[in-house]
Amino acid sequence: MKTNTASLLALATAVSALPSPVQKRACDAPVKLSGSENAFASYTLHPNSFYRAEVEAAVEAISDASLKEAAAKVADVGSFLWLDTIANIERLPTELATEIPCDNILGLVIYDLPGRDCAAKASNGELAVGEVDRYKTEYIDVIAGILKENPNQAFALIIEPDSLPNLVTNIDEQACQDSAEGYREGVAYALEQLNLDNVVMYMDAGHGGWLGWDANLDPGAEELASVYKAAGSPSQFRGISTNIAGWNSFDLTPGEFSDATDAPYNSAQNEQQYVKLFGAALKTAGMPNHAIVDTGRNGVTGLREEWGHWCNVDGAGFGVRPTSDTGDELVDAFVWGKPGGESDGTSDTSADRYDSFCGMPDAYTPSPEAGQWNQAYFEMLLKNAKPAF
Repeated sequence: MKTNTASLLALATAVSALPSPVQKRACDAPVKLSGSENAFASYTLHPNSFYRAEVEAAVEAISDASLKEAAAKVADVGSFLWLDTIANIERLPTELATEIPCDNILGLVIYDLPGRDCAAKASNGELAVGEVDRYKTEYIDVIAGILKENPNQAFALIIEPDSLPNLVTNIDEQACQDSAEGYREGVAYALEQLNLDNVVMYMDAGHGGWLGWDANLDPGAEELASVYKAAGSPSQFRGISTNIAGWNSFDLTPGEFSDATDAPYNSAQNEQQYVKLFGAALKTAGMPNHAIVDTGRNGVTGLREEWGHWCNVDGAGFGVRPTSDTGDELVDAFVWGKPGGESDGTSDTSADRYDSFCGMPDAYTPSPEAGQWNQAYFEMLLKNAKPAF
């Protein structure tokens, strides 16, 4: 995955320097959400101050007046806040110190499993395989405590991008075998401890080019459902997140890779089809099957050589803004999960965290380490945005 590892101190300083926008009052009563209802039908995804600070700094670096004006609008788009290290949990109380409008829901990405991203190098995490106790006590318990201290705020959580899908398709890799027990135990613990009245949760399910292959649908659904049940079938659990930090179109027909020689083996040629097909498998496996879909960077298609190419896709553009108007009963909302402009991984082949996917012909170069800001890439996303800003 594509972790946000930019300096917390620098971001916090930038946020503190921002002018206070005029906002509605924060909620004056406890929020009551439910996994049986679509929270995004009642709440707007909050444009968090950390991404706003990054965007506003990017705006200052743009000289073209029309592009500058368009870039400024990106700061007002709701997006998820990544809590991708123990230290970055501090982003949460910092954000909560701002007055979030009562009709906004704060999106959080829970992303710090031991042995994180077992099949990738660019976004490996801070916790080693076997450190599940640290994950529980120093990470999940701390986040849960903060959420409990803020009952008047609505939260939407994406739980551990890419983790369980790796156990379905990459279990032949030793690193994924070593991480499997911690992934399952850690995700179940997160679902159990974060099951709070003011929270709605979505477990990550990769995307249609990953678990959407016909042979992966049932094993993938069974993997996710088993963890959901191990967590006690939590009431605030709504379903899955898909295409997080991804590039797949929601409804492109025929699909982006429909002419590939292996296309007959993947019926999920877009994310809408994936939600339908995987959702049916999840229902059979006994798990809630609604979804949120990341449209943050999927405005342009036909750029990748293969489904699995995930790193800084060249030519990409911002996609549809967050909305609950999806036209699909199973799809609760389009969201911006990945902060557009933050790198997926470095193109520097000498770096310790270099991943070969970040050096593919369809990957943008040069690119900095995962989570660091790439000004040129941000401007590309903006110029290629569909719809345009």
